[in-house]
Amino acid sequence: MKQLVIGVLAHVDAGKTTLSEALLYTAGAIPTLGRVDHRDAYLDTHDLERARGITIFSKQALFRTQEMAVTLLDTPGHVDFSTEMERTLQVLDYAILVISATDGVQAHTETLWRLLRRNHIPTFLFVTKMDLPNPGRAALLAGLQKGLDEGCLDFTTQDQTWAEAVALREEGVLERYLDTGTLSPRDVSGLVRLGKVTPVFFGSALHLEGVEAFLQGLETFTEAPAYGEAFAARVFKIARDHQGNRLTYLKVTGGTLSVRAPLTYLPRQGEEGVEEKVTQLRLYSGAKFQTVDTVSPGQVCAALGLTQTYPGQGLGAATPAPPPLLEPVVTYRLLLPEEVDPKVLLPKLRQLEEEDPQLHLVWDQAHQEIHARLMGQVQIEVLQRLIQDRFGVAVGVDQGRILYKETIAAPVEGVGHYEPLRHYAEVHLLLEPLPQGSGLVLATRCSEDVLAGHWQRLILTHLAERTHRGVLTGAPITDLKITLMSGRAHPKHTEGGDFRQATYRAVRQGLMGAQSVLLEPWYEFTLTLPADQLGRAISDLQTMGGTFASPESDGEWATLTGTAPVSEMKDYPLTVAAYTRGRGKFSCSLHGYAPCHNQKQVVAAAGYDPERDLEHTPDSVFCAHGGGFTVKWDQVPQYMHLESCLTPDRKAEDPAPVPRVFTRNLDIDEKELEAIFQRTFGPQRRREYQFLAQERRPAPEVTIAPPKQQYLIVDGYNMIFAWDELKDLAKENLDAARQRLMDILSNYAGYKGCRLVLVFDGYKVKGNPGTTTDYHHIHVVYTRQDETGDLYIERLLEQIGKNYAVRVATSDGLIQLSALRAGVLRLSAQELWREVEWVGRQIDQAVAELNRRGNLSRPT
Repeated sequence: MKQLVIGVLAHVDAGKTTLSEALLYTAGAIPTLGRVDHRDAYLDTHDLERARGITIFSKQALFRTQEMAVTLLDTPGHVDFSTEMERTLQVLDYAILVISATDGVQAHTETLWRLLRRNHIPTFLFVTKMDLPNPGRAALLAGLQKGLDEGCLDFTTQDQTWAEAVALREEGVLERYLDTGTLSPRDVSGLVRLGKVTPVFFGSALHLEGVEAFLQGLETFTEAPAYGEAFAARVFKIARDHQGNRLTYLKVTGGTLSVRAPLTYLPRQGEEGVEEKVTQLRLYSGAKFQTVDTVSPGQVCAALGLTQTYPGQGLGAATPAPPPLLEPVVTYRLLLPEEVDPKVLLPKLRQLEEEDPQLHLVWDQAHQEIHARLMGQVQIEVLQRLIQDRFGVAVGVDQGRILYKETIAAPVEGVGHYEPLRHYAEVHLLLEPLPQGSGLVLATRCSEDVLAGHWQRLILTHLAERTHRGVLTGAPITDLKITLMSGRAHPKHTEGGDFRQATYRAVRQGLMGAQSVLLEPWYEFTLTLPADQLGRAISDLQTMGGTFASPESDGEWATLTGTAPVSEMKDYPLTVAAYTRGRGKFSCSLHGYAPCHNQKQVVAAAGYDPERDLEHTPDSVFCAHGGGFTVKWDQVPQYMHLESCLTPDRKAEDPAPVPRVFTRNLDIDEKELEAIFQRTFGPQRRREYQFLAQERRPAPEVTIAPPKQQYLIVDGYNMIFAWDELKDLAKENLDAARQRLMDILSNYAGYKGCRLVLVFDGYKVKGNPGTTTDYHHIHVVYTRQDETGDLYIERLLEQIGKNYAVRVATSDGLIQLSALRAGVLRLSAQELWREVEWVGRQIDQAVAELNRRGNLSRPT
């Protein structure tokens, strides 16, 4: 029996959920037909879905026929929930694209088709609502072939004409057809699987017309995928059940997944792997589920017990999913009631971000505000309802602002150098513009004779791990190819973090010298309205800076298709409804990013100064006289230690710079090289600590300051619940866990000779005045009522951050951000634990050595 995962997709109100109900009823999976308008659809189980009559969350149902077992995934059709739909595509074997006979191919239908082609998902089309007035089967099929693909063929009548049309889609199939005069189901299913043929069926799902034939077509013209023996699975959704249990929805694509079997995976790129056990496996069908012990390849399940999974993640041998094509283009500020602390609410909202990563919650430290990215007004209302139901907070939103992006117009070199005392790294990157929609592409053309392969891989990792900001408005960069051309490491003093700093600075330095272009999101729209209103519509679109094709008109109605900036069209559907008195029909979908139509005004309004953005600095750090000093971005080429990766006869703004690939042999032993120089030229100073351009620029005067007192500030509860030993102890006795942490850190501080401040959060304790005590070598602080630990740490950083060498130990994102703004170093909970373990080993060795010496000195 074939095991298939089939998704149902459509433009909103096309009849997608109705078709899902009809398929389940026809296959015998449900006893009665539910209806969206009756609020009893089998797959619309959430109260919000039944109240609004639309699908908001993807759902699954199970049914069987004689030859196949199907997991049917019903996806949202409204454009505001496109990201939920797109995540489901990652696990589909086949897709059903539903077309309304009364509407035909809409703008969002074309977007769905592009997504299916991009993900190489073979597709079946079902044209529903044929019982309503429509252009006719022939006209509808012609519209599908014109708007989607020429391979859309009518499968309702499988006669000789149909066979010839199918055979013509592939030369090998055509030869077999000419030889035998027939088409085998395997030939047809192979063409469907390759996307060369798209079967089209017609009917009315509401009245079950054509549904049985469609189901038979699915059974006949689909093929089961081949799966490997090694375990592999793809995560596509995170949700929570009514009891608050975290559910990881995944499809097994190799091997098997069993309850209680250990599963090791990486939570996020660059993080350490975790090992967890699946505590329960559920097979959902609608709102009900059954538990199983093992899930086989091709099945979709919800797993409990996994705490750090995320949509798009590959488990086992599975690769991660590609980044989403659809994304929100407007960010909104959440307006909270006065009594709600945004810092308290933010961790709760992270649950919603887990379930919808494109929500992308951002904490604005300067204004103490929470921002969220949303697709549109319907998603805003749903989000407000979810926050109210789940957390009991009534949240409002502002008018929103457009999310811009930036790119460059011509290739440019970026150089980053990081050389404070006992550190060294230099990176040369080539930044080149790419066509619209390309995103970021990373590559290397650096010889391993110049820079070892492991350093090159580290640089590429640092390029991928961060959202790099442009220099016009601080918006993310896109449509760029960043190529590593050259770099240098020191044999003794280079650490991994040095290349992180050099890489970030190289990207930024290149952008500062480039011709930057601001990009804004554009909508692709279709506007149908009375012909006598066409002039008004054309005038509006021209005023908004939109582009459109020649209008199509039959004398009574006119249709305009084109693109226009999102910033100008946000409220235009309401305008259309007003001046056409409700007769106009406007639909749109995200077209992508294109050059901003009013770049000067947007840049001026943003008021962004790239040189004051210390988190994304373009400057480099060089070393002289035993101390590091900062060199401004435009002066870095005068100090850099490697040659430019652009040929001297070309300028950075030329359209096709020719990169240089260096092939110097740097493998010679350092001492041998030094001896050669001394024999030839006399005593030499090490080149790594000199300027290559000293003759052109005198070294600045550098005053070496005395070493600063070292401080370590520790977020107490963050350590307790991050360190396994203390976490287990805290479950039984939190006071004992605090005491144990104080003992561990007092030993650590005594050995390291630093001043250590341990902060415990006491803001929820009523009447708590806050206390500060000394415990052996450390200072222990309990914050007062209504004062959070991160607020205390933030104030403390402002007071001592500039005068002392301060580090902050926490895995809390807000505190780490405060530390970054204060210019102090950050440690995660696990990094501090590794330091504590190392100190413990040093203390044990020292004690053992003292005991050994004491035993040797005793008389026998």
